[in-house]
Amino acid sequence: MRPIAIVSDIAGTTSSTRFIKDVLDVYAEQFLPDFIREHKDERDVSRQLRSMSDKVGVNFRKTEQLIEHLLDWMRDDKKVPELLTLQGMVWEQGYEQGEYQAHVYADVPERLQQWRDDEINLYTFSSASERAQRLYFRFTSQGDLRLMFAGYFDHTIGPKQAVASYQGLADGVALRTEQMLYISNSEGELDAAAEAGMRTIRVEREEETGNAPEDVKSSHTVVSSFSDIIID
Repeated sequence: MRPIAIVSDIAGTTSSTRFIKDVLDVYAEQFLPDFIREHKDERDVSRQLRSMSDKVGVNFRKTEQLIEHLLDWMRDDKKVPELLTLQGMVWEQGYEQGEYQAHVYADVPERLQQWRDDEINLYTFSSASERAQRLYFRFTSQGDLRLMFAGYFDHTIGPKQAVASYQGLADGVALRTEQMLYISNSEGELDAAAEAGMRTIRVEREEETGNAPEDVKSSHTVVSSFSDIIID
């Protein structure tokens, strides 16, 4: 059955993991401390810091201690909601100042447009906040791709390797899981999506992992790029 909707991961799938780790993460680590100090009393930032304060048991007014916790979470690659939201705010600053453009593989935009032309709804699912994802696809090296996607799903729907997250995602777009295709480079995510009932495709980009698709052991269809994805 032809899918009505396609959901795609971002890091390692539509975009280079190296860009995210070597550019976005480095930028956030460098500028997040001063961003927090300058904006801590603004509503959106204050809301995240208060939530974080309750979580780590540090007084809301002890800004420097909260900053240290954020930096520790970043170094440990923790997918903590407050960190992910604050990172998105810092990245917005970098995008708007022209510090960088988000990386998207050249094979992605053409295939996204083809699927849209075929009236397939497109969504993303990433650990990054919805706001960060929208910014990412607004400021890409391939132009503004925001309108390619009908919606963006983030950490608020659940962990990416949890079956319930994909069931919740389908509920969020009023479809059955079997009407949806999930694309990712992560075997664990694909396993969860498949268990929820979605069709799955694994993108194994040799420039990311050094592995050719034919050398990868997977229970999912494996391709090397979006150009190789055939929808039937």
